Amino acid sequence: MNVMDLDQIDVDAPIFDPSAFRLDEAEAELNALARRIGKARFAPRAARYDRDATFPTENYKDLHETGLLAISVPKEHGGLGAGFRAYATTAAEIGRYCGATALTWNMHVCSCLWSGPLSDDLDMDEETRATHLRRRAKHYERIVRDGAIFAQPFSEGGAAAAGVVPFSTSAKRVDGGWIINGKKIFASLSGAADYYGVLCGEMKSGERPSRKDTMYIAVPATAEGVEVVGEWDPLGMRGTVSRTLLLKDVFVEDDQALMPRGVYYQAAARWPHMFMTLSPTYLGIAQAVFDFTVRYLRGEIPGTGPEKRRKFPTKQIAVAQMFVMLQQTKALWFQAVSEARADPTKEQVLRAYAAQYTVMENANELAQLAIRTCGGQSMLKSLPLERLYRDSRCGSLMLPWTAELCLDRIGREALYNPGETDD
Repeated sequence: MNVMDLDQIDVDAPIFDPSAFRLDEAEAELNALARRIGKARFAPRAARYDRDATFPTENYKDLHETGLLAISVPKEHGGLGAGFRAYATTAAEIGRYCGATALTWNMHVCSCLWSGPLSDDLDMDEETRATHLRRRAKHYERIVRDGAIFAQPFSEGGAAAAGVVPFSTSAKRVDGGWIINGKKIFASLSGAADYYGVLCGEMKSGERPSRKDTMYIAVPATAEGVEVVGEWDPLGMRGTVSRTLLLKDVFVEDDQALMPRGVYYQAAARWPHMFMTLSPTYLGIAQAVFDFTVRYLRGEIPGTGPEKRRKFPTKQIAVAQMFVMLQQTKALWFQAVSEARADPTKEQVLRAYAAQYTVMENANELAQLAIRTCGGQSMLKSLPLERLYRDSRCGSLMLPWTAELCLDRIGREALYNPGETDD
C-alpha cells in the first residue's frame, strides 16, 4: 500500500472532532492522516512489535514516507510545520493504533519542537540565535532528506530527570566540540535511532555542576564510545526498546548542539508544557480501549462469537461510565495543550499537571473497566485489550512528570507562591 492508497482507508471517527474542538484545517488534516496510516499500517503490526519487543522500524519508514517524521520541522525546511497542539492531537491518534510508535515518535518530534517553536519563544542574543538557526537546519535536513530518527534519552536512575538535580551525564568543552560521558537508562529507541538527543551537564573547571548548565546535544549513534547494553523485556511499551545507553569519552562537534548553552534550562522554567508530550500516547490508548469495548459488546470483533452483549444493562452502565471518564479526560487535556506557551500563568501550569495526571491514571482505569466489562475472553493476547492494559499502566511512571510528582507539585504550588515559606 502506497501513500495514495491511504486515501481509500475507511477512517475511524476523530478523537477530537474538528468542529467541536475548533481545530484549524491543518490540525484536522494531520489528525486524519494519522488515523489513516494508523488503521491501515500501525494497528496490524502492533501485536508483533509487542510480542517480540522489537522496534517498529516499518512504522518509521511510513512516518518518513508520509511526511509525519518531519511533522514539526518548519515548512521552510521541508517539514509540515506543526506546532505543539497540532503535534499533540496527531500523536494521540497514532497512540490509538500503536502505543510504542506514538511514544517513541514523541521523543523524536521533541528534537524538532524544542529546537524549533519552543526555542523561538526564548531569549537569545543575536549571534547565539543565528548560530542556533544554522545548526538546527542541519538536523532538520537529516530528518526530511534521510529519514533520520532522533532519540531523547532522559532518565539516569536519580532525580535529574525530574528537574531536581543536575544531570550526571557530563559534557566537557574541548576544541571544536564536547566530550560526553555518562549513562542513560530506559533510553527508548536504543539501537534504532540515528542520533541520541542527550541531556547532559556542562562540566566547568572549579565549579559545581548546575542545572543551569544543562546541554542538549545530538550524539550520532555511530560515534566512537556509544554503546547500547542490557536486555529489554518489560511489562508494557515493549516496542520502545528502551535499553541502557553508555557514553564513554564520546566526542561530538559543536554543531551537534540541539539547543545553545543555557537555553534548555530557560525552556524548562518558561515552557513547562514541553514535558507534557508523553501524554498524547496515553490519551490515544484511552480512546482505543473505549473503541474496543464498544465494538466487542456490539459483536463486531472477529473471532469472539456472534452474541451482542450490549443488551445487558450492566454492560450499558459500564460503557456509560467509560464514556464519561473519557470525555472528562479529553476535555481537560485539550484545554491544557491549547494553553501551551512560554510563560504560562500559575493556573495554566497547575492545569497542565492535572491533565497529565488525569490522562495517565484514567487510561489504565479505563482499561481495567474494559476488561471487567468485556470479560475473560478480552484478556487473550489474540485481542488488543490485553496489550492496551499493559501499555496504559506504564504512563504514570514516566519522568519528568510522573503521577506522584504531578500531585506533589499541584498541592505545593496551589498553596505556596514562588519564594514563600512558613519560616
